[in-house]
Amino acid sequence: MNIVLISTYELGRQPFGLASPAAWLRKRDHHVVCLDLARQSMDESAIRGAELIALYLPMHTATRLAAQLIPSLRKQNPSAHLCCYGLYAPMNVNYLRTLGVRTILGGEFENGLVHLAERLSNGDKESVAQTESLVSLERLQFEVPDRSGMPALDKYAHLLIPGNGYRIVGSTEASRGCKHLCRHCPIVPVYKGVFRIVSRNVVLEDIRRQVAAGAQHISFGDPDFFNGIRHAVELMEEFHQEFPFTTFDVTIKIEHLRKHEEHLARLRDSGCLFVISAVESVDNAILQALDKGHTREDFLHVVGRFRALGMTLHPTFVPFSPWTTMEGYLDLLSVIQKQGLIENVAPIQLGIRLLIPEGSRMLELDDIRQTVGPFDPQSLVYPWKHADPRVDALSESVQEIAASADARKESRSMAFERIWSAAHVAAGLELPKLQQGVSPAAAVPFLSEPWYCCAEPTRDQLFSINSVKPQVQKSVATAASFI
Repeated sequence: MNIVLISTYELGRQPFGLASPAAWLRKRDHHVVCLDLARQSMDESAIRGAELIALYLPMHTATRLAAQLIPSLRKQNPSAHLCCYGLYAPMNVNYLRTLGVRTILGGEFENGLVHLAERLSNGDKESVAQTESLVSLERLQFEVPDRSGMPALDKYAHLLIPGNGYRIVGSTEASRGCKHLCRHCPIVPVYKGVFRIVSRNVVLEDIRRQVAAGAQHISFGDPDFFNGIRHAVELMEEFHQEFPFTTFDVTIKIEHLRKHEEHLARLRDSGCLFVISAVESVDNAILQALDKGHTREDFLHVVGRFRALGMTLHPTFVPFSPWTTMEGYLDLLSVIQKQGLIENVAPIQLGIRLLIPEGSRMLELDDIRQTVGPFDPQSLVYPWKHADPRVDALSESVQEIAASADARKESRSMAFERIWSAAHVAAGLELPKLQQGVSPAAAVPFLSEPWYCCAEPTRDQLFSINSVKPQVQKSVATAASFI
């Protein structure tokens, strides 16, 4: 069977969500074309010849882009069976059905794609009813991802080390899902506290092939690398033993960084250049509402431990929520400044608004249900406005500053100064001098495309994602501004 797998956007990484199912399908003698439209042009001949077209939806941005792309796919090939798979597919099942998507797969999707391909190959092309599980949490024996035919690694996001050039970045996943239930997280409605491990042999072989293809740094895409601490420790030790000159980065909750503090030095010594952590807020009331599992004090403790160990933490935030106050936002900026984290925080992180998708646990809260408007199926969110118009105006100003800083290649410290000024002006306060905080021990490494989640940036920022090809940008010309 001729199958086309499509990714529209995945944070500048070579999509694991294409490479993994490609391996499963090719092993069963299907002809698979992988199209990463964030890095390559549409292959119209492949689309016209496809019997199955499956779009990978790992995040909100990818889903918005895919939704705008689907009508043109149907026009080019009306007879192809359309499938959407990935985290955001089951969350938006009703809307995707209206676009003509026949099969929707969430959770562990590889086996579902294989079953679908076999069903279609056996002549079941007219069936209306989907026989595959909408969400599967089965334990899979993963295949080594097949990245053949995808753009070269040097076409993707790079690791930037100030004063020391850049490194080519590969990416992989050692686990999926998450055993935690953070209220705002889009993983929760699908996995509901379940996480699944990818065997070390598969992960290491995937890394081995990428290093052979030029990767000098590996970015682990796990929602939380420490969800399975034994798996993580054994993996990073084997990684460092085999690839002693290859660095990596991971994402870990503040809660886990505190709980497994004894493993931090080992993480550093294994080649981990930095850890991304979704801090979200420094307001304990907001952290409790989000059910994050950590406090402001926990965050500050972790910052201190990282500093003592000579490690780099990249905290991420959702600073604009219905509970944000002007004073609270200024406090966040003050904490970042005093802790010497200005270079560790991408400016876009200071402009992110809370995103509330279908199925979100945020809707369990009475004040959120009273704040949000009706679900918008095209924007794929429950829209909300802040009770204080100044807060919404400030979020727009900060987003504009972040976008212009990116366009002008402005330093993070310069962008922070402008955000600092805009926030104090918006609050009607005299602008205090920006004091010198704790100085970083060394240059702060970071990826050329910042990590973010649960976010709602502006329309301009949707278009400013520099990895999205013009033909995809054109297809979303009428899209609203959510990521």
